[in-house]
Amino acid sequence: MVYRFLKLIIGFGISLFYREIRVKNREALDHDGPKIILANHPNTLMDAWMIGHVCREPIFYMAKATFFNTRFKIWVLRGLGLIPINRATESKTKRVSNNDSFEHCYRLLEKGKTLVIFPEGNSFNERQLRMLKSGAARIALEVEKRNKEKSLNLRIIPVGLVYSQPEKFRSSVLVNIGDPVDASPLVNDFEKDSLKTARALTDTFRQRMEDLLVGATSTEHEVLVEDITHILSSDYVASDVKGVEKDVSLLKKTFEGINRIHRESPERMGELTDLVYRIKYQLQKYEIKSGFLDRNYKPRMFLRQLIFSTIFLILGLPLYMFGVVHNVLQYKLVDIIVSSTIKDREYFAAVSVLLSLVVYPISYFGFIWLFDSFVELTFLLKLVYFACMPLLGLFAWFFHHYLNHVSFKTNYLFLMTTQKDAMLSLAKDRERLREILEQD
Repeated sequence: MVYRFLKLIIGFGISLFYREIRVKNREALDHDGPKIILANHPNTLMDAWMIGHVCREPIFYMAKATFFNTRFKIWVLRGLGLIPINRATESKTKRVSNNDSFEHCYRLLEKGKTLVIFPEGNSFNERQLRMLKSGAARIALEVEKRNKEKSLNLRIIPVGLVYSQPEKFRSSVLVNIGDPVDASPLVNDFEKDSLKTARALTDTFRQRMEDLLVGATSTEHEVLVEDITHILSSDYVASDVKGVEKDVSLLKKTFEGINRIHRESPERMGELTDLVYRIKYQLQKYEIKSGFLDRNYKPRMFLRQLIFSTIFLILGLPLYMFGVVHNVLQYKLVDIIVSSTIKDREYFAAVSVLLSLVVYPISYFGFIWLFDSFVELTFLLKLVYFACMPLLGLFAWFFHHYLNHVSFKTNYLFLMTTQKDAMLSLAKDRERLREILEQD
């Protein structure tokens, strides 16, 4: 009961925080027997919540034992499906036995349950898959060994969690689910040499998980990749790919291009970096979006679009003000608390969701109480008022970003009139960047 209630509440929170949660190959999770889900770990608690959000059945997680440092925490966390494990790199936690935890995992799988493991161990906000611990492979092989005489039908399912911008409100997530791995054929090898077999299976896990991610081979180029994806527009990838999959395709294609240049022509990395810096500087200087540079410039079309956009902004202004009045203080408060107390980026999203689930409802009830003290509201009007506050808060966020878009478009129209040569030169630099990344 507690698990399902928290899943509902947190699922609502992350659905508001992220604009799009796209699940690819969801049918791979449809299995009546036991499952081990292996996922990368770039976003701390949010990763666990995301897996729980897409899985229909209750799931159990392996978590570091340092969370289980009191009897009360042990009782609560175990009730939520968390299984403690002492890590070799950390001091051991009292009342936690790894043998007992592994035994718990075996029994859960033998009962047909779903176990989630993050084989990287710690969480870091990186797109590169870090070194995998062999614990997941050992659990899978050991439980298969224990049930060698019967068909356990265990599925080991790799999952790639790809966030467009993990800590940013209304960004997007791709939950990329891979095809299952079968560990049962390795049981005989495991009985002969458990260490070697576990390492071999872990290598298989790594290969499968890397195929589901964006292709980063090191962290040194991640900042460069982020800059390039902001410069290149969505037409750099296939037009039939939509939403977050288009964002991920852009990231993947950019990583592949940089990895190829770094591997085959490392001397060109300097040229690439200088070009990216120059384009980024010019975009900031002129305050325009790079996507405008791709468009066939037609002054009448731009003016017509600006007129319709202005009409929409005027009509939507009252709704925008309602959303701002009822949400801006909470938004700023959560942002201030998170930015001032949380130092690691990978915790931003999870803490923001938890705080928002407390701060926003309390403030909404406060608005209702305040308004009701002046004008008595019926129960139905209170419900409508309460529902309008978050909905128009999202509208205010959209309105604000649309207003910025119109401002950028207006500025681009002005620049194409007064500094057309500079805009054409910037467009050529951007096309040159594409050519460098796509050259074989």
